[in-house]
Amino acid sequence: MTDLVIRALDESDAHLFDAHPDPLNARAAHERTTHRPQWKRVALRNGTVVARGAWWGGPDDEQPVNLNWFDVAEGEAQAGAELLRSAPWQVELELNLPGDWREHPELAAAAETRFAAARAAGYELLVERFLYRWTPERGLPERPGRLRFTPEPDDAVFFDALRRIHAATLDAHSLKAIGEGGLDQAAREELEFFHWCPSPREWWQLAHTPEGELAGIHIPAHNPSGPTIGFIGVLPEHRGRGYAYDLLAECTHFLVEHGAEAVTGATDRGNFPMAANFTKAGFPVVRERINFHPTAEAVS
Repeated sequence: MTDLVIRALDESDAHLFDAHPDPLNARAAHERTTHRPQWKRVALRNGTVVARGAWWGGPDDEQPVNLNWFDVAEGEAQAGAELLRSAPWQVELELNLPGDWREHPELAAAAETRFAAARAAGYELLVERFLYRWTPERGLPERPGRLRFTPEPDDAVFFDALRRIHAATLDAHSLKAIGEGGLDQAAREELEFFHWCPSPREWWQLAHTPEGELAGIHIPAHNPSGPTIGFIGVLPEHRGRGYAYDLLAECTHFLVEHGAEAVTGATDRGNFPMAANFTKAGFPVVRERINFHPTAEAVS
């Protein structure tokens, strides 16, 4: 087998990135994503692209925050692994797959090649997630009217609420943060992400019961790709009453009232209650996302 060549790209040769098949239709997943040419890398064997990666970050980020486009030719898992290992950025890997990829052998095989490359590079599976997209023809979800929603300018109030919510969370990213630095780190990472989003801070809302008790929070947001359900969280003492649906419905209405023509959302495959709420609110699954994170082996 001929030697492998790993190349970083720039504007002059960014076309090389497109010289690779797209069996998982990653391009459709990134219709609203802007990738910088200098954050793209390819692996070539005998002049043919056998693996490619596009790292991504927001318009003001100096370094990528994740790798969200990664393709590997069949039989070239080691080339894909070398592309990951040699990259100057060791960040989370997001594989965005068609929602029905498990049902089609050719798609499953293509996905497994990418999984094998990630594992060979020292990455570990973190979580599998459902990606949703609401559009107007689905109809707006009914507002139950059980909670009172108000803005809150004090970040400390949200920080405390996030700590309480994460004390009983099912979210894999939050559990990872808790394992690394406790509830404070999990809450801090959430706040940092919300502030990173280009949507107004004034959109964040608390939800109270008619008796005045804080029941949860919801954060309508825009990420660089458009309107999204930023966060839905119910305090542990108020769970079991279906309030997550109330928060999701309100968040969707809020975004539409502020001009959204479509709204995205996501939840872990294992978070069955939240997945059921997205379905109830008219959010179909449009893709799945498999998240891998680099281990000490990958960054050494």
